[in-house]
Amino acid sequence: MKANATLAQRLGRFLERLTQTSGRLPETSSYGSWLLGHVAEGPRRRRIRIQLILTVFILVTNLVGMGVSILLVTVAFPDPSVFDDAPAWLTYGVAPAYLTLALGVGTIWITRATVNALRWAVEDSPPTADNMRQAFLAPWRVATAHLALWGTGTVIFAVLYGIYDTLFIPRFLIAVGICGVMVATFAYLFTEFALRPVAARALEAGDPPKRLAPGIMGRIMTVWTVGAGIPVIGIGLIALFVLLLRNLTQTQFAVAVLISAAATVIFGFVLMWVAAWITATPVRVVRAALKRVEEGKLDTNLVVFDGTELGQLQRGFNSMVAGLRERERVRDLFGRHVGREVAAAAEARQVDLGGEERHAAVLFVDIVGSTTLVTSRAATEVVALLNRFFTVVVDEVNEHDGLLNKFEGDGCLAVFGAPNDLDSPEDAALATARGIAARLRVEVPGIEAGIGVAAGTVVAGNVGAHDRFEYTVIGAPVNEAARLCELAKNSPGCLLASSDTVRGATESERALWTFGDTVTLRGYEVPTLLAMPR
Repeated sequence: MKANATLAQRLGRFLERLTQTSGRLPETSSYGSWLLGHVAEGPRRRRIRIQLILTVFILVTNLVGMGVSILLVTVAFPDPSVFDDAPAWLTYGVAPAYLTLALGVGTIWITRATVNALRWAVEDSPPTADNMRQAFLAPWRVATAHLALWGTGTVIFAVLYGIYDTLFIPRFLIAVGICGVMVATFAYLFTEFALRPVAARALEAGDPPKRLAPGIMGRIMTVWTVGAGIPVIGIGLIALFVLLLRNLTQTQFAVAVLISAAATVIFGFVLMWVAAWITATPVRVVRAALKRVEEGKLDTNLVVFDGTELGQLQRGFNSMVAGLRERERVRDLFGRHVGREVAAAAEARQVDLGGEERHAAVLFVDIVGSTTLVTSRAATEVVALLNRFFTVVVDEVNEHDGLLNKFEGDGCLAVFGAPNDLDSPEDAALATARGIAARLRVEVPGIEAGIGVAAGTVVAGNVGAHDRFEYTVIGAPVNEAARLCELAKNSPGCLLASSDTVRGATESERALWTFGDTVTLRGYEVPTLLAMPR
């Protein structure tokens, strides 16, 4: 019981993987199927994999084709009989010998010749124009080799059996010949599938060369012709020969038509399914890649392995993702320069010169003794220290949804409430100021900075010329914050805010501040009541 359960589990896992191959493609499948391995696979293993897949597919396809042709020759058309009306040395000697020789030697010869002709791709050599032509002609050559082997067998059997009874000639020409054409078509499709890694290498050199019946339409029409058109013509010829020769009874004729029709339906269905599967796989690969892009994984890149319009679709997807990556890089760079909120606002609406009145809070921060700092240290040390200083400032401003409007040497201006809306700009600005002051004492002990905070009505918008402008804020709170920053450099804690700003904050933030002296700021006539953290 345990052995049966284990076997069932393994079979279930195998079927699940097979379903993934034809349905939801695994992300690790570069060529649309786990059978073909990964693009990073080693040359030796890839060569063995391709040759093994080709050998198995060609062997199975030929065995099935031989079985169907034998069924048609012996059962569908029993009169004359290949067993009773032909010599034993032919039926039991020559026929099996040729089938075995053609199957064994033909399979080995075709697979080895194909892999050797495409060794450049297996060994990761740079493709040339001739290499590309060889790669896309390989399936046709495999199909041609099958047509040659099956055609030779058809002629040999028709001639040898026809010596004893001419009625054997149309039977072998129709039954064996049609099976040979179908087997050659299967071989073409399976070879095209197995050589996807080779096609991917060849397509790196450019577009595929022009071929007979190119593209998806050519593939589908060829499959229809072989899977439906030719077999139906064959059934019509069977009826014609029976009417002319009258060598079959009504029952035998009905059995012959039924067997031929059943073989046509089965062969045609399988052939069309293989063609549809090979055609749909690149689409599924693109669909899975699109899903990854929707999830934000812009590093997705497809291996272009199809020489039809589907390959152009894969190449177009790669171009699209490359454009998205470039757009995201530019967006990130733009956001770093002007602020992510300003960048988002510029993307969302038309950018015009001018501004709008908004209620906002402004924070100025400036290093104390910047001249001494620059003259007393090496330039590289000053830059490293400034970067640590600005890292703290940027982190705190971003944490509270503010906008780093501009850097001014050793200081900067941050705005809260423009261009993005905040419930309480005062809360955000005051919390940011406290956070900067606390972190600078711990993380950048070599620097002291004055911090000033003010709030009120400002004009926020784009200032400059039509071909060069920047987003900024203008108004009394900006000037007031700058004056408070200068005054804070000489006050305990190096942090001051206007009393109006603190009064405009919520109760929880107001509780963290206390009021101090009243001073008249430079350029102002009305005195300002100062506030500082408790």
